[in-house]
Amino acid sequence: MSPPQDHLPTPWRRTPLIHSTTLSQSAGCQIYLKLENLQPSGSFKSRGIGNLLLTHLRAQPPSARSSVHFYSSSGGNAGLACVVAAVSLGAPATIVVPLSTSAFMIGKIRDAGASEVIQEGTSWYEADEHLQRVVIPAARERDEKPVYVPPFDAQAIWDGNATITSEVLDDLGQRPDVIVCSVGGGGMFSGIMLGRENAGERARGMKVLAVETDGADSLNLSVREGRLSTLPAITSIATTLGARTVAERAFEHTKEEGVKSVVLSDREAMEGCVRFADDERIMVEASCGVCLALCYGGRLRKVMPELTEESKVVIVVCGGKNITAAMLQTWEEQLKQPA
Repeated sequence: MSPPQDHLPTPWRRTPLIHSTTLSQSAGCQIYLKLENLQPSGSFKSRGIGNLLLTHLRAQPPSARSSVHFYSSSGGNAGLACVVAAVSLGAPATIVVPLSTSAFMIGKIRDAGASEVIQEGTSWYEADEHLQRVVIPAARERDEKPVYVPPFDAQAIWDGNATITSEVLDDLGQRPDVIVCSVGGGGMFSGIMLGRENAGERARGMKVLAVETDGADSLNLSVREGRLSTLPAITSIATTLGARTVAERAFEHTKEEGVKSVVLSDREAMEGCVRFADDERIMVEASCGVCLALCYGGRLRKVMPELTEESKVVIVVCGGKNITAAMLQTWEEQLKQPA
């Protein structure tokens, strides 16, 4: 007999992998786009966060699931993914966001069905500290059964994000030469690396570019210093990359073969968003645009001179809801000004 958990829906979806002729011409190699912007929450976070929630609920007796209340801290997209997944699974979710989170993003989280959105702290680190030290203990005092949902640092999150790699290998029919992904706290990067490990021979030789913006480059800081390090503050416009310290697992993955940490400027991230919107008619936020920026201005070939016109490069279009047409227009005007 099937277990009773089977009725719980999967809170993420398989996304398309498409070849982009325009970006391939710009980059000088074969560019494939993994469209994680099509996830239910608008970003790849639906996979990892959704898997964590689903895993927790499946471990509970059906009679106990109604008392579960999920609590997460997030610069935006993880919180939105938590709410979207929780609502689909029939559970409430409360989100703590830092003061840097835009009113636009907070509105998205509320509209998705959050029980409450609390603003606290200048960065995700402070928001998360407030959640764990104040909000969750208060929930326990109200006789709730709060479940802490970290935005990136948990095995269930990495397991969920590992499905990106397996889907890419299946849909491409071979291993790509490179997978390019953004890094905030390192949840997607760790998942992709786990997926590479799980795939064994199918993914042997596949390289991974871990991309950040200057001012949110906590992974690159750790690589430069040779130890897990913390940024003093987040100064990038890519606030959803705003983890001052990455997951230790992410840092450990940088020591593996075929991994390279790359940092681009906010201006380059803005260019990636603007040009991608023109080329593919897809709007993404700066934390995603920084990866797409590698396709322009010869950047990808500068970072990886070994690539050829036949090399297959998969860019994870991680998406994100913190973007509007007005923001893109503003950035386009800024890009016309001298750097």
